[in-house]
Amino acid sequence: MSRSGFASRASMFVLAAVTTLSAACATAPDAQPNLDATLWIQTSSEYAAVSRSVYLAAARDLPTLLSDSATSAALEQGGDFSSLPPAVILDVDETVLDNSPYQARLLITGQPYDSDTWAAWVDEGNAAPVPGALEFAEAATRLGISVFYVTNRRHSQEAATRLNLVALGFPVRDDLDAVLTRDERPEWSRAKSSRRAVVASTHRVVILLGDDLNDFVDVEGLTVAERDAVAEEYGDYWGTRWRMLPNPTYGSWERALYDSDYGLTPSERIDRKAENLEPRGKTCLLYT
Repeated sequence: MSRSGFASRASMFVLAAVTTLSAACATAPDAQPNLDATLWIQTSSEYAAVSRSVYLAAARDLPTLLSDSATSAALEQGGDFSSLPPAVILDVDETVLDNSPYQARLLITGQPYDSDTWAAWVDEGNAAPVPGALEFAEAATRLGISVFYVTNRRHSQEAATRLNLVALGFPVRDDLDAVLTRDERPEWSRAKSSRRAVVASTHRVVILLGDDLNDFVDVEGLTVAERDAVAEEYGDYWGTRWRMLPNPTYGSWERALYDSDYGLTPSERIDRKAENLEPRGKTCLLYT
């Protein structure tokens, strides 16, 4: 599709969004989601700047975190771990690898997310590094810190994921299981706590980096308010042992808006999401 053709399609989405709004804002727009979010990731200087800032700050903190052998970033880590070798745990998608081209394909073709098209994208191995991620992984390796990648990509996609990481220059050790995928073991579900526990059984986890709250503590299925409470509970971890990358395109934050009800139609999901909007005042402004 040409750039002009895509612009025309985008204009139709905006027109549909405006014309379907009621005066009381009771009806959500049945518009294509993720257009601005994907463009922000792919074109904005701001996205690259904030990602690099997160990783640069994390890299600067590594020597201090490394020297404090009495602390761990993993809630699953217990007992005396002070003598264990150090490790960092990184999520993969939108933390290490940038999958915005896949999101762009969905926008251009008008298709929803599909496990088959996602698997095909993973097999291509064309994801680029998130800004700052490679430099951070290299800095950790220079300090003698092992890098683990805990991802919810399926185990069937692990080989392609490893190839993508290695091709980009990310350190992926061969002498241990450095890429821990979903369903690699029967007990390894979407929740990542069991995989963090495996890493913590052999290494002291000095820092966690991810783009979703589940990359730090399991919150799948919680409401928006419950997620907020969990994030607040571990407030002392943020900015030190836990570092969050921005991802406005998808995640457990989005699923919480419609209670992870996968039986809803796309239009019903948008309606449920819109119910969480908080306009100030009693009226809703409409652009005409």
